[in-house]
Amino acid sequence: MEELVIRDADVVDGSGADSYRADVVVDGGRITSIVKEATAAGCQRPKARRELDAEGLVLSPGFVDMHAHSDLALLRDPDHSAKAAQGVTLEVIGQDGLSYAPVDDRTLGEVRRAISGWNGPGDDIDFDWRTVGEYLDRLDRGIAVNAAYLIPQGTVRALAVGWEDRPATARELDRMRQLVAEGMEQGAVGMSSGLTYTPGMYAQDAELMELCRVVASYGGYYCPHHRSYGAGALEAYREMIELTREAGCSLHLAHATMNFGVNKGRAPELLALLDEALAAGADISLDTYPYTPGCTTLAAVLPSWASEGGPERTLGRLADDGTAERIRHHLEVTGSDGCHGVPVEWETIEISGVNDPALAGFVGRTIAESAALRGEEPWVTARGLLLADRLAPTILQHVGHEENVREIMRHRVHTGGSDGILQGAKPHPRAYGTFPHYLGHYVRELGVLSLEECVAHLTSRPAARLRLPDRGLVREGYVADLVLFDPATVAAGSTFAEPRRLPTGIPYVLVDGRFVIEDGRRTDVLAGRAVRGTPPA
Repeated sequence: MEELVIRDADVVDGSGADSYRADVVVDGGRITSIVKEATAAGCQRPKARRELDAEGLVLSPGFVDMHAHSDLALLRDPDHSAKAAQGVTLEVIGQDGLSYAPVDDRTLGEVRRAISGWNGPGDDIDFDWRTVGEYLDRLDRGIAVNAAYLIPQGTVRALAVGWEDRPATARELDRMRQLVAEGMEQGAVGMSSGLTYTPGMYAQDAELMELCRVVASYGGYYCPHHRSYGAGALEAYREMIELTREAGCSLHLAHATMNFGVNKGRAPELLALLDEALAAGADISLDTYPYTPGCTTLAAVLPSWASEGGPERTLGRLADDGTAERIRHHLEVTGSDGCHGVPVEWETIEISGVNDPALAGFVGRTIAESAALRGEEPWVTARGLLLADRLAPTILQHVGHEENVREIMRHRVHTGGSDGILQGAKPHPRAYGTFPHYLGHYVRELGVLSLEECVAHLTSRPAARLRLPDRGLVREGYVADLVLFDPATVAAGSTFAEPRRLPTGIPYVLVDGRFVIEDGRRTDVLAGRAVRGTPPA
C-alpha cells in the first residue's frame, strides 16, 4: 500500500490552468497518482497507509525562492522555518556574485568578512569545503529544504584576480573560465554577479561575456545583480540583455526592481525593453519580492573605489579623515555608484542588523534619526557605525514604488524571490513572508494576480528556468515537493515591526514526500538536498 493520499484537495497544479478537485497519492517521494473528482459516483478512491483530509485547502507544488541568501543558514539552522513555513521547498543560493565556493583559504576569509552582514561571520560553521561540489555535498548531508547553487562571479574573480579594480590578464581570465566550468560540472545551475559589489563590479562586459559563454555551454543561466537600480537602471538592464544575447546565454534578472525617485512609474519602460528582447528570441526571466523597501549592507552604498582591495582596505579608507571626506562627497553630492548613482538620502536608510550587540541601539532607526539623537551629521553616524561594526551593518532602503512592484509582478516571465537576509535583529520581513504575502495580499486582497497565475509564477516558471524536468507541477511522476494552504487565510505574519513572525494559513509542506511542516508546526525532518544542474547531452 502506498504511503499517503491527500483527499479532496483543490489542486492548483502550477501550470496556470484552472484548479480541480482530486485525491493525490504520494509514495517514495513522488506523486504516483492523481484521481480527479474522486467523490464521483462509482469512482474507486485510492487507499494509502495515511490519509490527509484536505477539504478547503489548496494543494500546489512547493514554492521556489529564486533569490535566497541562506548559504550558511541552511547549515546553521536545521529548523529553517523562515523558509519552510512559507511553503518554500527549493531555494537558489550563491546570489549577487558572492558566496563560499569556490574558494581557497585566503578568499574564504575575505568573503566571510565581506558578506558577514548577509550571512553572519560564520564562526559557528565548519567550512570543510573549498569547491562547488564539496559545498553541494555538504548540503546533501541533510537540510530543511532543497537548494540549488549559482557560481558567484565575484568570488571567482577574488580567487583568480583579487579585489583590485583592474582588467583580468589573459591567464587570469583562463583561470576564471576554468573555475566556472568546474563549478558547472559539479552541479551549479548558473552564475551570479553583484555588479554594484566588489570585486565583481570591476569586471567589464568582455570579461563577463567570456564567463557567460562557459555557463551557456553547460545549459546554465546568468543571474546578475546589474550595475544600477537607480539613475542608470534601464541602461543597466539593457546592458545585461545585450551581453547575454552576444554570449548566447540565458538571462535571469535578479530582484528586478525600479527604485529611487528617478524611477517612479517607470516599470512599463522596463517591461517594454523585456518584451522587445523576448520577441527577438531572447531567453529571459526575472524575480521580484512583493515589497517596496530594498535590503543590503550599509557598506554596499559606498563608492566602488572606496571598497577596492577588500574589507580591510575599505576600513582603512574610512578611518582616514581626508579619504572619508571624499567618500562623503561621492555619497551625498555626486551620487555613489554603490548607491546606484543617486545621492544618498539618509532618512531612507534604516539599520536592520549589527554584529556587535553594543551597537543594538542603532537597529530600527534610520541613519538620519540616529544622527539627530546623537547631535551629529548623518555621515558621521554612518562612518562611525561602519568602523565600529567592521562593515557588518545591514540596512533597509525605503526607496521603492508600489506601482512598479505591481506592474513587474504581472509580467509573463516573472518569478518570486525573497532576497531574504536572515541576519540582524530586524531583518526585512520578506525573508519570512514573501510567498504568503503574494498569496494573501496580492492575490486575495488586491487581485493583482489570480491564484492560478500566482502559483505558476512561484512554481513551474522557476522550475523551467532551473531546467528541472520533474519539479514545479502537480503531475504523476513528479517529485512530491508540495504545499497545502488555506486560500482564505494564508498571509505573511512578518511585519517591519515584527519581521520574524511566521505566516498563517500554511498547515502542511512536504519535501520529497516527507512532512517538514505538519499541522502548522515544523517537524524534525531534514529532507532537503542539493538540486544539481544537469549539463545538456
